[in-house]
Amino acid sequence: MQTFPVRLKEVRRSKEVTQKQTAEAIGIFEQSYQKYERGKVKPSYDIVVKLCQFFGISSDYLLGLSDEPRPLHQAEYAMQSTNC
Repeated sequence: MQTFPVRLKEVRRSKEVTQKQTAEAIGIFEQSYQKYERGKVKPSYDIVVKLCQFFGISSDYLLGLSDEPRPLHQAEYAMQSTNC
């Protein structure tokens, strides 16, 4: 199972926005966005960043590296990076 397309779709639905609204918000065609949700195409780094900003989630969550959808605050990030 591909984590990115599944989580992308779940997040979009939880925010109650359409594929078209999402695509417009990040500056791409709706068909391009649909390919991301279907797992047909992998988005560029820039698109992943825009998606995370639009949805207010962490890239780690979207990419399947974390189960926590919210982005870390700078203080939390600093604490975690010192524990590595």
